[in-house]
Amino acid sequence: MERSSSSSTKMVSAVVFSKDSFFKMAREDEAANLVLITNGGIRSKIVTTSTTNTITANDKLVPHDDHLTTTRNIPNIPGWFAEDCPIWPGEAHFLKVEKILFEGKSEYQSMMVFQSSAYGKVFVLDGALQLTEKDECAYQEMMTHLPLCSVPNPKKVLLIGGGDGGILREISRHSSVEHIDICEIDTMLINVYKEFFPQIAVGYEDSRVKLHVIDGTVFLKSVSGGTYDAIIVDAFDPIRPDHELHKTPFLELVAKALRPGGVLCIQAESLWFKSLDLQQLYSKYRQIFKGSTDYAWTIVPTYPSGVIGFLLCSKEGPNDVDFRNPINPIDPNGSYGVAKAPLKFYNSEVHSASFCLPSFLKGKGIN
Repeated sequence: MERSSSSSTKMVSAVVFSKDSFFKMAREDEAANLVLITNGGIRSKIVTTSTTNTITANDKLVPHDDHLTTTRNIPNIPGWFAEDCPIWPGEAHFLKVEKILFEGKSEYQSMMVFQSSAYGKVFVLDGALQLTEKDECAYQEMMTHLPLCSVPNPKKVLLIGGGDGGILREISRHSSVEHIDICEIDTMLINVYKEFFPQIAVGYEDSRVKLHVIDGTVFLKSVSGGTYDAIIVDAFDPIRPDHELHKTPFLELVAKALRPGGVLCIQAESLWFKSLDLQQLYSKYRQIFKGSTDYAWTIVPTYPSGVIGFLLCSKEGPNDVDFRNPINPIDPNGSYGVAKAPLKFYNSEVHSASFCLPSFLKGKGIN
């Protein structure tokens, strides 16, 4: 739908998510003055000139209840997207919306794509901002090249999640890689990215990629031991220490699938969040993988706190992996892969610098 200041704005019907419609494109004659997304009780709220409606988890338009919004004290700013979440209370992130390009719901989750005025196109999943055209490079490049540049000549890589295709795009820059498996359970998500973010979903064009439409845990149970040189887990948002993918059964499957000396990179929250307990994570991962463990972080302006972290660990092998000093450097101006363009964010200097911790973390016996 397109935002409009016309006083004759019609009721917004395009915002009703339907499991029966694979793609529900926004219509030019449907408009909204406000988009409000939260990770709490409200999924999406559309305000027209005459009425206010709220979309809740049951996918039906229901009368707006002021109590739902006032409990979080999020201001209703016409024409802006807002995101808030209970794990980062007291703040919300706003982006100005130029046009809503797509809204829909798959069997697993709801999705929205909109054009922002500052960050290009934006993808929202179940109310949480996933990526923007402007800053996706920082996350995708770091999550890929931190592990792959830390081991010599990686050949087989497994990606769990990452359905947008951006990490696939970055893996394609590594000429030593012979095979890439990706587990993504939601085919609608893949197709939405291909439709609206082709420069990111271009990763699927790599002939080395094999897509498995299956839950990553189920796939890992079928994998022979010692199969992969690297496994990247980009399967949940936000990551928390008590998440299923941080629990021992899943991590043991990952460790089994890695060859000796193989590496794992998994999202590990912002260093500004109180829920981040690096000592606990280090202890668990070292016990399971029995190799090197380290924490890196990077700047992603549109993510909560503007920072995201990565936990890297290696399976016990003949040599310890030194994540801080890349032994398999990538040429930022020459390793294009299917991206057909140079790196925007990552380089060897940024790689090493990403492991530097602020003083308030250094005193906790982590490094």
